[in-house]
Amino acid sequence: MNKFAFIIHPIDLEYITKNIKVLKFVPGRVAEWIVSRFPCYKASEITGVVSPYAETEGWFIVCPLTSRQMLELPEEYVLGRIIEAGKVAESLGADIVGLGAMTSVVGDAGITVARNLGIAVTSGNSYTVAMALEGTRKAADYMGIDIKKAEVVVLGATGSIGSVCARILAEEAGSLTLVAPKHSQLQRLAHEILHETGVAVRITTNNKAALRSADIVVTVTSSLEALIEPQDLKPGAVVCDVARPRDVCVKVASERPDVLVIEGGVVEVPGDVEFNFNFGFPPKTAYACMAETMILALEGRLENYSLGRELTVSQVKEIVRLGRKHGFKLAGLRSFEHALTTEDINRIRELANSC
Repeated sequence: MNKFAFIIHPIDLEYITKNIKVLKFVPGRVAEWIVSRFPCYKASEITGVVSPYAETEGWFIVCPLTSRQMLELPEEYVLGRIIEAGKVAESLGADIVGLGAMTSVVGDAGITVARNLGIAVTSGNSYTVAMALEGTRKAADYMGIDIKKAEVVVLGATGSIGSVCARILAEEAGSLTLVAPKHSQLQRLAHEILHETGVAVRITTNNKAALRSADIVVTVTSSLEALIEPQDLKPGAVVCDVARPRDVCVKVASERPDVLVIEGGVVEVPGDVEFNFNFGFPPKTAYACMAETMILALEGRLENYSLGRELTVSQVKEIVRLGRKHGFKLAGLRSFEHALTTEDINRIRELANSC
C-alpha cells in the first residue's frame, strides 16, 4: 500500500488562538512568533481511504507558520520549514506528500521542496482547478446562468491555478476577463490563450471594475486580505472562492443574500475515511488538493505532479480521469463553511430575480 502525507498550516491568528487558548491573551504577532518556533509535527493519522482498485492511508503534517508569515518571512527560511515538514512525512513512511494552502505558493511553487525530499510532491492544484470549475458550472446552472452567454471573470488569473482556469474557461464562457496585479503577465497569458484557443480575452488590473458586471467569478489570489466586498457584485452573481485565506469578505454572506458564493473544491473521499483532525469540513470530505494527493497514492503515481507555476489542461484532465476511476467526486456545494441546500440556492435566486 502506498502512503501519503499532507502538509497543513495555521491560516491566520484566529486559527492559532482557537487551538491554543492561552495565546488569546498574548499580542497577535507574539502568538504567531511563539507558534512559529514549534517544530513541524504529525497532527493526525488518516485511515480508511478505499477505492475499487486500491487503498491508502496517511498523515496530516503541520508546518507552524501562518499565511502572513509564509509570505512575509524570508523565502529561504519558509522553504526550509516546508522541507522540514516534508521530511517528517518521509520519516513516517509517506510515498508522496501534498502541499496545502500557502505551502504550495511560496517560492517556485513546490519545485525546490521536491528537490530536497526523497519522495514525490504535489501541490494538488490540478484537481483543485477541476473541482472548482465543476462546482462553478453546477452553481451557475442552479442560478439559471448559461455560461456560454455569461460574463466570466478570473481574479488572480496569472497564478498557477488561475491561469489554467482561464485556459479552460476561455472555451466555455461567453466573454472572459482576466484580472491580476501585473499587466505584462496578463498580456502574456492573453496572447497564449489566443494562440491556443483562438479566443480573445479581456485583461485588467482593476478588480472592482471587472467584478461590477460579472455573472461568474472564479477567484484564486494569494492575498492575505479579502478582495471582494459586498458592494462589488451584481445581483445573481456566482462566485467560486478557491483562495485560502478567502478572497471574499465574510460580510458578503450577511449583506448580499442575492449572491451565491461557493467554496472551491470540496470533494467526497471514497471508503470510510477518518481524518482524526477537524479542518471544518463534514465527515468523509476533503479539499481537492488533499484529494489529489490521495488519488496519486491510490494510483501508484509516485511522481511529482502539479508543481511550478505552469499547470496544464492535460494534467487537469488526467487527474479528473483518475479521480473518477477511484471514486472521488464533488461533494455538493458549500458557502462560508456551511453546506448549501436546494432551498438555500432557490432563495438566493429568487432574491436576485427580484432586484
